Amino acid sequence: MKELILKNVKIGQGNPLALIAGPCVLEDEAVVMRTAEEIKKISEKLKIGLVFKASYKKDNRSSAKSYQGPGLERGLKLLEMVKKQFEIPVLSDVHYPEEVAACAQVLDIIQIPAYLCMQTELTLKVAQTGKVVNIKKGQFLAPEDVGHIVKKIEETGNTNILLTERGSCFGYHNLVVDFKALPVMRSLGYPVVFDVTHTIRKYGKPSSDPAGGSPEFIEPLARAGVACGCDAIFIETHPKPCEAKCDAASMLELSKLERLLESLIELDQVVRKYS
Repeated sequence: MKELILKNVKIGQGNPLALIAGPCVLEDEAVVMRTAEEIKKISEKLKIGLVFKASYKKDNRSSAKSYQGPGLERGLKLLEMVKKQFEIPVLSDVHYPEEVAACAQVLDIIQIPAYLCMQTELTLKVAQTGKVVNIKKGQFLAPEDVGHIVKKIEETGNTNILLTERGSCFGYHNLVVDFKALPVMRSLGYPVVFDVTHTIRKYGKPSSDPAGGSPEFIEPLARAGVACGCDAIFIETHPKPCEAKCDAASMLELSKLERLLESLIELDQVVRKYS
């Protein structure tokens, strides 16, 4: 199992559960900094390694009128502020090869979105930065097929890789989590992340639609993922999800994060004891 080290955060190779968390998309500076500050406090209290996540742009929106984020330049500036002020690694996703160089100047982890995970040019461009690459497994892929993407990255000489499970297509609008995917992807030799908040999205509905997710299932699914042995948990969170500009129906309310993490950390300790 590969061990990834980002500042004081260690992921994989028997290390305790790590946390990747933040709002779906960067909003105004006050919301971003407040969210980062609170997550940092919680992570320090619970002694869990933290990577801050937020997208500078979301291009896969159901409507052209949906909020897409502040864009590359402003978004990277916000993420750099978070990185410097709170001294935590930052992650965002990239959609276009021409944006990769700028992202590599700020981001500690560059994420390849699920819908774009089979795009060879984008994957190679990200891999060539030498940064940690987080591959979001496409909803349309079997977990073992992620190995093809891993091989593309390895062929550039980069072995700084994370593999993320975020559910598979089931019917037309729902996702289902096949928890066998976690050990299958771990067998590829890289740490595995469970993105619980995207698994409860209801696709086909605008990201601002209150019916666009089932947040009541975040906690049980998160516990199931940790019980199956994931190396990091990915949770999108917001101080007031109902007011969020993106994925309002599928983010965890920030006030509920600490309690959920307490249960996940305790469960992770049991899993590692008997692994």
